[in-house]
Amino acid sequence: MRPDNLPRGALLMLAATLAFAVAGVLIKQVAASLPNEMVVFFRNLIGLLVLAPWFLGRGPRYFATRHLGNHFLRAFTGVIAMYCYFYAIANMPLAEAVLLNYTAPLFIPLVALLWLSETFSPRLWWPILIGFAGIGLILKPGASLFAPVAWIGLAAGIFSALSMVGIRRLTNTEPATRVVFYFGFFSTLASAIPLAWSWQMPAASLWFPLFLIGLLSTAGQILITRAYACAPAAQVGPFLYAIVVFAGLFGWTIWQEIPDWLSLAGTLLVVLAGILTIHLGGRKTAPPAELPDEAVR
Repeated sequence: MRPDNLPRGALLMLAATLAFAVAGVLIKQVAASLPNEMVVFFRNLIGLLVLAPWFLGRGPRYFATRHLGNHFLRAFTGVIAMYCYFYAIANMPLAEAVLLNYTAPLFIPLVALLWLSETFSPRLWWPILIGFAGIGLILKPGASLFAPVAWIGLAAGIFSALSMVGIRRLTNTEPATRVVFYFGFFSTLASAIPLAWSWQMPAASLWFPLFLIGLLSTAGQILITRAYACAPAAQVGPFLYAIVVFAGLFGWTIWQEIPDWLSLAGTLLVVLAGILTIHLGGRKTAPPAELPDEAVR
């Protein structure tokens, strides 16, 4: 067993969150010219191509599975989360969209309880309730509570939690490499279907940002995996919320997005709740990394 290395894990997690935040900036910029369906498709396609050499080295027999339906379900929930997240990024302040997506740790214990019958410590109820209070402040009480884009952003967090619990279910019987492969394969196929009615040729200036979105998202997944391999999730997981700081700085400097006091208070509550949930739940409730230890989740 390798000794824990929290400083290295923290640096890797910070690098991952920076990669995700920059990808968020690019998504917001590209979404001004391209439909959401196309941005999601290219993110999945490029991610699959980046990892293809590593997949091919495993050989075709390695990917034989008896759980194709579960792989498809995990990919389906992951793609829905991606559609919701990218739409929120395009139509909300960047930091708020990112934060609503990262409410997933608050939902994971509840999803695991309902889906896998996994019980969790009663101590987690307080962080979960604090997090939901913060979500309410971000969504805004009153008439604006029903703003569709805010609920779509929150749906990204819920579907992310479903996808993460699906990973846990699959990795009980499947190698991590196979889980990653089928997610990339099915998500690319599924996100290609809407292109039948939403395709438009990207301008020449958009091809490089589209490539970077896929590359940075995949790099962030690998970095987050390495981070969790360096130290327990309860110690390194809280650094995941640095993405809110990065996204807030980018939103402020590029689009002059300044949160109101309700959003700021809600952000602090959600970040606190997320950190407490990861800390109290340890590896059980931390967001699973996307690639296995040897190079992937």
